Amino acid sequence: MMKTITVSVSKTYDIFVGSGLLGKSGGIISQVCPGLSAAIVTDSTVDSLYGGRLADILAKSGLRVSKYVFPQGEESKNPEIFLSILNFLAQEKITRADAVVALGGGVAGDLAGFAAASYMRGAGFIQIPTTLLAAVDSSVGGKTGINLPSGKNLAGAFYQPDAVICDTSLLSTLDPEVFKDGCAEVIKYGMIADRTLLKGVEMPGRGSLEDVIARCVSIKRDIVAGDELERGERRMLNFGHTVGHAVELLSGYQISHGRAVAIGMATITRATVKMGLCRSDCLDDLLESLDRHSLPQSTSYNACQLARACLSDKKRGRDGLVMVFPVEPGKCELKKIPVSDLEQVIRLGLEG
Repeated sequence: MMKTITVSVSKTYDIFVGSGLLGKSGGIISQVCPGLSAAIVTDSTVDSLYGGRLADILAKSGLRVSKYVFPQGEESKNPEIFLSILNFLAQEKITRADAVVALGGGVAGDLAGFAAASYMRGAGFIQIPTTLLAAVDSSVGGKTGINLPSGKNLAGAFYQPDAVICDTSLLSTLDPEVFKDGCAEVIKYGMIADRTLLKGVEMPGRGSLEDVIARCVSIKRDIVAGDELERGERRMLNFGHTVGHAVELLSGYQISHGRAVAIGMATITRATVKMGLCRSDCLDDLLESLDRHSLPQSTSYNACQLARACLSDKKRGRDGLVMVFPVEPGKCELKKIPVSDLEQVIRLGLEG
């Protein structure tokens, strides 16, 4: 049964969650974007699975369809491909009324969204996530962007989609290792807002994936509604991400986002317990959840390397970083860490 979650921020839009929704995407897009064209932006892997099918569905709905396919992987989230997408939109004579459709995981959504935000200062934008990570997190809330050599997501825009179409049947083709990346983000939501989510996700076909996705999306909707531009409470959604982004950067993006966030969550929670700011059962619950999905809890990078990489994070202020510290499972708080203390905090988190 389809679930609909409405987001009301600078733009009001619906997130549709359910099985078999891809077939309805043409009608949904035509309702929210008045133009006659749809430009699909997807990666090579997703294109081979769903690109042709989506193009046919949109064409049968009366839309003129074009498609831009980029190489699969985080490495494609770069300025060169971003500019290539902009040129593609111009060559296809896409207008502001038309739809740029992100089909894929977080990389497709970030690239397509930033292109939609930038092209003619704002074209229509639709998210169709095909990974659990994108479904529960990156497709919602309007963060778009690309990586620069010095850090992750350093260029981008807040640009809300016109609709998110989450067809859970598309997740059935996910490699189990890719599915685990999404589990890390579900665990994040469990740690910051709903302890039941720490045990609430399984591979498609076992348990109610729609319920888990809808719950995560609802949590994010409520947080974003109060802080769309990430100046306060929305920073809670970055639990594990500051250290996680540092791990990604140091690995040359060979360590996936979900696994890096898992390492970041474990690191900061260990540090928080040792600093006396939360109970040890909070760490026990987190590590048990990470174990259940075979997600990593440690890294070979040392505190000095990680701290240095953290300082390129876009959330850094002039004299410190605001980081998310757990208080108990289901509750976190924001704390500003001076630059001079950052390495020591990370060192505490790396020690067993």
